[in-house]
Amino acid sequence: MEITPGTKAPDFALRNQHGETVRLSDFRAGAGDTAGNAGNPGNPGKNVVLLFFPFAFTGICTGELCEVRDRLPAFVNKDTQLLAISNDSPFALRIFADQEGLEYPLLSDFWPHGEVSRAYGVFNEERGCALRGTFIIDREGVVRWSVINGMPDARDLDAYIAALDALREEV
Repeated sequence: MEITPGTKAPDFALRNQHGETVRLSDFRAGAGDTAGNAGNPGNPGKNVVLLFFPFAFTGICTGELCEVRDRLPAFVNKDTQLLAISNDSPFALRIFADQEGLEYPLLSDFWPHGEVSRAYGVFNEERGCALRGTFIIDREGVVRWSVINGMPDARDLDAYIAALDALREEV
């Protein structure tokens, strides 16, 4: 299934590098809190940048995620949350985050293996990992921008920042 701009983003619940469950729907306008309490009409929600990556501890992925770390204020603020997703286990992601100083959420799509990656159309069946897919999702849970890069192709972070800035200006 291909997820394109204008499509409702598939919801998910994945564990981060600290073992905490993160739900995409928690960032939607009017969502309840992360403890699963009822919705809050006053919650403005956040835009979300979903950044799928193949594997922790690999050259291109490490370089990209460290570049995101170094440019984090361009991605994350009171209006936007960054969520990076791979098929690595939460334990591997914890070591990777600690080693590289990554303080943003790294989510594990480990089991059922690749379920969320498949829902977003970025799972590479042959290699058993996610492609380099990026999705910008608005506060209502609608995909506003997306791109899928090939395995050896690094991301153009400037294009992502420009798309995110355009979405922020609409509000």
